[in-house]
Amino acid sequence: MSRPVIVFAGSVYPGQLGLLCEYLRREKLAESYFLTTPGYTQANSHRVPNLIPFQPDGKIVGPQSYYYSSKVERSARISRGLLAALLELRKKTRIDVIVTHSLWGAPHFLYNEIDAAIVSYIEFPSYEAHGWDPDYPPNLAQRLGDRNTEMLHFHQVLKSDLTIVPSAHSKAMFPTELHGKIEVQFEGFEITPPPQPEHAPDKPFTIGFAARDLSNAKGIDIYMRLADRLIGEGLDARFVAIGDPDASTYGYEQQWVNHHYGGKVKNFRDHALRLYPRAERIEFPGKLPYDRFASLIGEVDLFLYPLRFGVANWGLMEILARGGCVIAPDRGYASELIIDDVNGCLLPDDDDKWIEMIKALKDDPERRARYSKAARKTGRSFHISAVAPRYLRLFRQAMNARKR
Repeated sequence: MSRPVIVFAGSVYPGQLGLLCEYLRREKLAESYFLTTPGYTQANSHRVPNLIPFQPDGKIVGPQSYYYSSKVERSARISRGLLAALLELRKKTRIDVIVTHSLWGAPHFLYNEIDAAIVSYIEFPSYEAHGWDPDYPPNLAQRLGDRNTEMLHFHQVLKSDLTIVPSAHSKAMFPTELHGKIEVQFEGFEITPPPQPEHAPDKPFTIGFAARDLSNAKGIDIYMRLADRLIGEGLDARFVAIGDPDASTYGYEQQWVNHHYGGKVKNFRDHALRLYPRAERIEFPGKLPYDRFASLIGEVDLFLYPLRFGVANWGLMEILARGGCVIAPDRGYASELIIDDVNGCLLPDDDDKWIEMIKALKDDPERRARYSKAARKTGRSFHISAVAPRYLRLFRQAMNARKR
């Protein structure tokens, strides 16, 4: 069987499925290309030889001409540029599969215009389906605009030869009528876990949190609330929350902070500090270079990952692959990666139960080591070398669906 020709598309690079594209090329499993915008092509072409620029039909960053249809308009600009670039590439080579990011590589102008199977990667259908904290809700304009995002995604599932979502939790957010055209596959990683560190006798027991963003969706305020209580009870521990307090989030809490405080409080983390003042003891190193982030992960004895909303959180995989001992909620995405009392601990949303388990694990290094060993095994199962063959099977499935 000849190697398939696979073209990935996304306006941002590196981004979703970029590593997969490069791995397939590097290992000669496919002839793969990645279409991205000219700026990202120029910035990365010296180290990634298979990048091809495409020019969106107008600006795609910032406001569009009409707020309520901005996602549709931006997707149209991206999709028109993609189609033009793909038609040019098609003159030079056959294309078997086109794999697009649902919003940043919007495929809806490709249907019936190019002779290749189309695979859409959708993280989740809409923010309404994803969920938000009722204490920090979207406004009416955001709710109305979100319906166009949902419309675009449902249309993609209907028209694409296959849709891939990153988790069963994400798939469950779509109408059951669409499930037959959706497959679940989380991305692959190239995380190399460090050697198991020795616990120095004078090293403080460290309770950590790690995520890209210190947001409501990731549960930073829950971590701070638990830390506040543990500090109040006199627990001897160091607390570290790794992540960017000013990063964009999967929620609406920042606009609530801006409105409520009139600019006097910078971000949601600072708002939570007002609610839980003893949490001032937490170390907040902020956004870190990747090597420093990886090193700091290794200093943490116990991670709390109180995820409220999420469908494919890379941060949790980063922790597990490095052998982190994790407590997480017994629901949603976290419960897909973690098996209770095997590679971590799953608990209901009950502070008393979390406090009890934190104390129990602090006093049980053998149990933490058992979780850590199993967590590393989980990480290995999502290494790009293990995941790439699964994606290739899905791409073959899409090619076969197109032939029928």
